[in-house]
Amino acid sequence: MKRAIIIVLDGVGIGELPDACKYNDCGSNTLMNIKKQVPALNLKNMISLGLGNIKCEIGTNLYDKCENPKGVYGKMAEHSAGKDTTTGHWEIAGIWLEKPFPTYPKGFPKEIMEKFEKEIGRKTLANYPASGTEIIDKLGDEHIKTGSPIVYTSADSVFQIAAHEDIIPVEKLYDICETARKILQGTHNVARVIARPFTGVSGNYVRTKNRKDFSLSPTSKTLLNYAEEQGLQVKAVGKIEDIFCNSGITDSVHTTNNADGINQTIKYLKESFDGIIFTNLVDYDMLYGHRNNVKGFADALEYFDNKLPEIMEAMNDGDLLFITADHGCDPTTPSTDHSREYVFLLGYGKKIIPADIKTRPTYSDLAATVAEYLNIDANIKGTSFLSEIIAKK
Repeated sequence: MKRAIIIVLDGVGIGELPDACKYNDCGSNTLMNIKKQVPALNLKNMISLGLGNIKCEIGTNLYDKCENPKGVYGKMAEHSAGKDTTTGHWEIAGIWLEKPFPTYPKGFPKEIMEKFEKEIGRKTLANYPASGTEIIDKLGDEHIKTGSPIVYTSADSVFQIAAHEDIIPVEKLYDICETARKILQGTHNVARVIARPFTGVSGNYVRTKNRKDFSLSPTSKTLLNYAEEQGLQVKAVGKIEDIFCNSGITDSVHTTNNADGINQTIKYLKESFDGIIFTNLVDYDMLYGHRNNVKGFADALEYFDNKLPEIMEAMNDGDLLFITADHGCDPTTPSTDHSREYVFLLGYGKKIIPADIKTRPTYSDLAATVAEYLNIDANIKGTSFLSEIIAKK
């Protein structure tokens, strides 16, 4: 049995990319800046794989260096334009985007909103960039009074629709999002339309766990498609199914938080199959990075690190584990948006030879490596580093 497990710590970057200033992200370094503000942060298990051995282009790696790391370590640069979730995950799976998804710092155009309102038979509120929690506090009462959904965006390529579950039931909100997804094509092909249901009463509105992402379909075949076509299982944990529009996925489970995502990953590890487990742990980005909650981010990193041995123990002899990220989301900077950063890469498995794979020019090198390991005939971007981490027979 041969499997590759890819776990994405959403938003956990490791230093600004050379073009970070074009994205207003100079100085961003999610992992190092958090360590500066929370010196007691202890990621001992990831350090044992080589986290502290990864070379930083700017500044010093603040995590302890391991003299005899037991894993593969390095980092990857994002080749694609952009710094969003969809772009990052697609590149991990072998797709490059030369043009970033559109963003709307002044809100969506009049013609888009008029068409959307006509299609759903309702007026809308807001239509400007905002924090999701702040906008429901501000407009929740008006939404309940009028029944108009709240439309907002951010610095990312997203069209978000918030609605109280008692005013617009969740399934109806999903239908409204499907309508928006059909409209937002071509020039306005935002990466994701996101349903943001909430509950509660005036002054105490709370977003629920019924969030759902409606992403664009991948622009070409991904590692996942090739794996599925060649008879392998592709198990998706968290929002992976949404990011890839269920394309190339044979089984999936949505999750409520990082703890659930880790547990669901372990459940899949205990099953018998050949193929891929692809997991997204979103709390770093959603709960802590976008809210500049440094302590919460640090605690979430420690939680994963403490659960890492349990993940490793559930692995079989033929399993390769890769831990990485999709972009940065530095909670220590004034910005509350994603940051254009390198992402770290750690690898572990009984067949692995500890190695420094240095700086890879694209996230897609991971896709190429997984494809080679699982003997997947795939026409995808990237260069495999498998020969550097697996002993020749």
